[in-house]
Amino acid sequence: MSNKPVSLLAGLPRPTVLLLAAGAALVVGRAVRRRTGSASRPPASEPSRSPALTLLVTAHERLADGVVRLRLEGTGLPPWEPGAHLDLVLPSGLVRQYSLCGDPEDTSSYTVAARLVTDGRGGSRELHEQVQEGTELEVRGPRNRFPLVDAPAYAFVAGGIGITPVLPMLRALPEGTEWRLLYGGRTRASMPFLEEVEKLDAGNERSETGAPPAGGRGRVTVAAEDEEGRPNLDAFLADLPEGTAVYCCGPEGLMAAVAERLPEGAALHLERFAPRTTADGEGEFEVELHRSGRTLTVPADSSVLAAVRAELPNTPYSCEQGWCGTCQQKVLEGEIDHRDELLTDSERGDSMLICVSRCRGTRLVLDL
Repeated sequence: MSNKPVSLLAGLPRPTVLLLAAGAALVVGRAVRRRTGSASRPPASEPSRSPALTLLVTAHERLADGVVRLRLEGTGLPPWEPGAHLDLVLPSGLVRQYSLCGDPEDTSSYTVAARLVTDGRGGSRELHEQVQEGTELEVRGPRNRFPLVDAPAYAFVAGGIGITPVLPMLRALPEGTEWRLLYGGRTRASMPFLEEVEKLDAGNERSETGAPPAGGRGRVTVAAEDEEGRPNLDAFLADLPEGTAVYCCGPEGLMAAVAERLPEGAALHLERFAPRTTADGEGEFEVELHRSGRTLTVPADSSVLAAVRAELPNTPYSCEQGWCGTCQQKVLEGEIDHRDELLTDSERGDSMLICVSRCRGTRLVLDL
C-alpha cells in the first residue's frame, strides 16, 4: 500500500466539488463489488424500469458555487432507497441522470442537485440556466445501481457532486453504526450540503492526516483544498474493521486510488460519472441490422451508434456516454461487451447501449 498522499483533485474541471466519505449528477454508475466483505445481505434486486412521469419544478435554488438544487413535485411517485437516481428529460430532449438527495419518506416530491460542467455537452448548463420554477420535466426512474448494503461499518469516498448519493445513506444509517466520512472540495463555498454534513457528527475532531479517531458513532473530516491541501487516502482508509463497506462515487482516478488502497476484507462499491473504458474488444467488427437487411462495419475508433446512424439517421440517442438508455437496442446474436453503467443484469442478457458498448467477437445482430 502506497504511503504517498494522492491528488484527488487533479484533472477535475472547475468548479468541481470533491467529496470523500467514510460510512457513500452526477452521472450515474453501477455499484461494483471489488472485494468481498461481510455484508449480511446483497444489494436489492434490480426492478424493471418505471414508466415516465411528468413532474413540476417547484424549487430551483443555488446550493453552492456551481451547484443548484431542484425539487420536483407530483403524485403517485415510485418509492426509492439511498443510492437511487433519476433520468431527467430536459426541454431540449437531452437525458441526464441525477442522484436523489432528498427524503425517501417524502412521497410527493423528488430532490436532486446538479453541478454545472462548463466544458460539458450542455445538459448541466440547460438545467442551470433554462429550467426554472414552473418548468415541467419528464422523469424516468428511480433506478438504483448503488444500494446501501448491510455491513458492520462504512467508509464513504465521493468525488464532485457525489455527495448527493452519500447524503441519504448517511441519514439512513442506524444509531450506533460505525462510519467515517471524508468530504473535500476546492473551497467551502463550492461544497453543497456542507452544513448538514457537519451536523451529522457534531463535535467531531479532525486530524491533520485526515484519519478519523477510533471508536464513536462516526467521524466527519471536511477538507477544503485552499485551506488544508489534499486529504490523505491512506490514512483515511487505515484500520477499517473487517467487512467494512467502502462506497466511492466520482472520477475514475479517484476510484482507482481508493481501489488501490482498499484494505483486505473490505468491500468496495462504486458509482461512476463516466462509462468504463477497457482495452479489450477494441478491434473492428460487423453489425447486422436484421430488419433493415444491412450489414455495417464498426471501426476500432468509432461506435456502434455512429455506424448505425450513418445508415439509419433517425435512430434515437442522447448522452453518448452510456448513462441515459435512449439508444438501447435488442441484440439477436453475438456476445456483447457491455460498457455502460445503466442496464440491469437482466437487460444485459439481450440488449445493449450502442453508444458505448461493443462486440466481444466479430459480429452482432441488432433488431433494427
